[in-house]
Amino acid sequence: MTSDTDIRNPDFLWQLEQIIAERKRTAPENSYTASLFARGGSRIAQKLGEEGVELAIASVENDRQNIVSESADLVYHLLVLLQHHGLTIADVSAELERRHGQAS
Repeated sequence: MTSDTDIRNPDFLWQLEQIIAERKRTAPENSYTASLFARGGSRIAQKLGEEGVELAIASVENDRQNIVSESADLVYHLLVLLQHHGLTIADVSAELERRHGQAS
């Protein structure tokens, strides 16, 4: 596992967000991402929920590798959901920064 100071590519979430946006725009027929957008917001929300539950189960089972895997699935589906609503990870980051500024 990596530490919080050993980030391989800190820009990758932004890059992934751009890939997801491109899949939404171009809708390649063999793209899982494009298929999620085609199925609509309800399906995207359902997938996000499923991944959240799978992550919770991995956590309860204390399965570190599965926690990492399910976390990746959850983050990916979160980015898809945000894109569906015309939002970005920057919007979420700004909210977290705002909340952090309110912390005492």
